Amino acid sequence: MSKSPDIAIFLRELYGGGAERTILNLAGAFLKQDLNVDLVVARAKGSFLERVPPEIRLVDLKSQWVLNSLPKLVEYLRRDRPTTLLAALHYPCEIALWAKRLSGVSTRVVVCEQNTLSVEAQRIPQISVRLTPLAARLFYPWADGIVAVSHGVAQDLANITYLPQKRIQVIHNPVVVPEIFTRAQESVDHPWFQPGEPPVILAVGRLYLQKDFPTLIRAFAQVRQLLPARLVILGDGPEKPQLETLIRELGLDEEVALLGFVQNPYAYMAQAKVFVLSSAWEGLPTVLIEAMAVGTPVVSTNCPSGPSEILAEGKYGLLTPVGDSKAMAQAILSVLSGNAKRVDPSWLHQFSLEACAEKYLNVLGFNYLNSDNCSQLDTVKLS
Repeated sequence: MSKSPDIAIFLRELYGGGAERTILNLAGAFLKQDLNVDLVVARAKGSFLERVPPEIRLVDLKSQWVLNSLPKLVEYLRRDRPTTLLAALHYPCEIALWAKRLSGVSTRVVVCEQNTLSVEAQRIPQISVRLTPLAARLFYPWADGIVAVSHGVAQDLANITYLPQKRIQVIHNPVVVPEIFTRAQESVDHPWFQPGEPPVILAVGRLYLQKDFPTLIRAFAQVRQLLPARLVILGDGPEKPQLETLIRELGLDEEVALLGFVQNPYAYMAQAKVFVLSSAWEGLPTVLIEAMAVGTPVVSTNCPSGPSEILAEGKYGLLTPVGDSKAMAQAILSVLSGNAKRVDPSWLHQFSLEACAEKYLNVLGFNYLNSDNCSQLDTVKLS
């Protein structure tokens, strides 16, 4: 390689999560600043591989587990010597910091924490997850820059690492990009979204403990007792069999659809009557912002952290207690009855690519911005 990359981005893989999607948005914005960008992945797997812009060099470390990628990441840093390494999600952040220590290079390492680690450690029994606060306390002081995606995540990170909060910069995920609005106008090939059909309630996320879809399904069962409606959940994950069992037990086989991962969730969002986030914990839930951006009324649990910040403490959507199916059902019924809260478009600017990319470039050490390109950051399209 003739020139060292200006920015290398390190991820585990490229499956269809909100964090991966927003990192790709950032990568496209960095290209607009005439920066050389490498995307380094522990293994080149996932539905977002096809969305990596051709101008970005994809470096596949070919490691089954992110921990196994450590020696290869050390080798990459010594060989290619990027100016800055940005790591996102907890385990890649730790590996990136460890790799810099072992490699002895001068690369600036910035880590981006996307979740409330203390809550995650309490809710998930795996020993590796239980140890994440301790690992963050050990590794994160080594970082040249620390980014948290919400004020709640920043406070949580300060509490568990004992780092002063001034070392942690809050930068929201760059979620609102033109691609959302373009793709939201596409048609949905599903009979439930045809004219004259009952209203569709939509949720999007990995079928996993964190998203607490059982509470949503139980809430929907209560909604169905009062109004005709359907529930669509987009996403894959390990809890699909348990969710299918719950749906059968509640007699909702004909009214709930688990459609798996879809390439264009925005079209579904735009046509749904209400979008629901049922999570037990989050960092800054991307899908909630996306649904608001396309104009769909939202209901969300007031989980740690992110929803309250996104919804301005309930000004732009209904907040319900975590795990409370009755309160969630009441909120959904309220929206379906016409009591929707609409978002002020100016409120969403803080989640735009233009607003977020400049902050990221500063923390990454690139304090200049090409002013001509800066005004065009929101035109980056990753499709």
